[in-house]
Amino acid sequence: MRQLLVIFLLAVTGGVTLAQDNRIDQRLPDAPELAQPGPHAVGVVTIDLLYTDRPDVLSGPQARYDRPLRLEIWYPADPHTAGTGGSYSNVQMANSTVTVTLHGQAVRDAAPDQASGPYPLVIISHGYPGNRYLLSPFGEHLASHGYVVASIDHFESTYENKLGFASTLANRSPDQLFVLDRIAAMSAEDDGFLSGLVDADNSAIIGYSMGGYGAVTSAGAGLSEAAMGSGMAPPGALDTLAANSDAYQAARDLRLKAAVAIAPWGAQLGLWDEAGLAGIEIPLLVIGGTQDEISDYAGGIRRVFEGAVNADRYMLSFQGAGHNAAAPMPPPAEALQQGGPGSPYEHYADFVWSNVRMNNIAQHFLTAFLGLTLKADDSLARYLDLASSPWTEPAGDRTWPGFAPRTTRGLVVEHLPAER
Repeated sequence: MRQLLVIFLLAVTGGVTLAQDNRIDQRLPDAPELAQPGPHAVGVVTIDLLYTDRPDVLSGPQARYDRPLRLEIWYPADPHTAGTGGSYSNVQMANSTVTVTLHGQAVRDAAPDQASGPYPLVIISHGYPGNRYLLSPFGEHLASHGYVVASIDHFESTYENKLGFASTLANRSPDQLFVLDRIAAMSAEDDGFLSGLVDADNSAIIGYSMGGYGAVTSAGAGLSEAAMGSGMAPPGALDTLAANSDAYQAARDLRLKAAVAIAPWGAQLGLWDEAGLAGIEIPLLVIGGTQDEISDYAGGIRRVFEGAVNADRYMLSFQGAGHNAAAPMPPPAEALQQGGPGSPYEHYADFVWSNVRMNNIAQHFLTAFLGLTLKADDSLARYLDLASSPWTEPAGDRTWPGFAPRTTRGLVVEHLPAER
């Protein structure tokens, strides 16, 4: 009876109307300008990669194994693509054995739009745990604006395959760079689905939470000595990620031209020191909620933004939001029947902000940031270089390009140029 009452009330207020179809392509009437779909039709394909002969940090110092990585790849589709969208079936819901069906604009296995390519590559990396659909609103949106977007299921870090945390620490950045390398190689092949479609020389990583940890590390911030001695991974498991190691320096990929870290985890525990963060020299966008209970806004997320002194960097803050700021898709309808700690609903939702609203705002700023950094579209700089009050002050009404009146409340955008 209680569940029926909750569903009835949500339906009366309109709360379940948007969510009941589990749509990942929602846009509110007050969404900012660049949150609107781009000019491209969108296709999607699922592919499997195998990252062979990797250290198996959960099994012992000498153990090796192969890591299966499943990718959801969104891409600009042929303009004559039939249909207006499709479904994503059997998607594992967080904190549950339930699988759900999501709906969006992408057409499964649609022919790619080769004529307008190649397109910059964007890699999406979920949290711990998560899956390749957690940030799916960004995947479809960016593909519509002319990007190939590859979202990773990180082995041993998904909802259905959550194993020891040490695996995520050791593998998150290497997984990201491996995917970049493999997608580039597939695009360079004479035949195949991605042939000639990807401009991997202009690539970016969007990472959320532990994906943000990986993005910061992949972008140039090698781990500190404190991280090596933290005890969070077996001895030696993180050595190849240490800032002062030859292996870490050799692994850095010059094709990576920008990084986005949403609620990046790790700085609050000193996993990067001042010298490590200074190793980031590519443009960086940091996104976070000022009440982040996991990554610590002041001591962690802002530390990344302020410490990356050699990067041209931006920061978008959602005042009052927690760890789920901006990145997670809206809670599936199946998650709306139960809340509370550890529930599926709380894995996705914020206590203050609407997921759709945050997704729309993030889509706007991602479109501007990636267009500026990967496509050299200087006309988009005006959406990022905003006169903003200091982050410690309440963010009220401002006049920002692309935002309607009264829709900047609770938002702060900052820009710090590289010091080098």
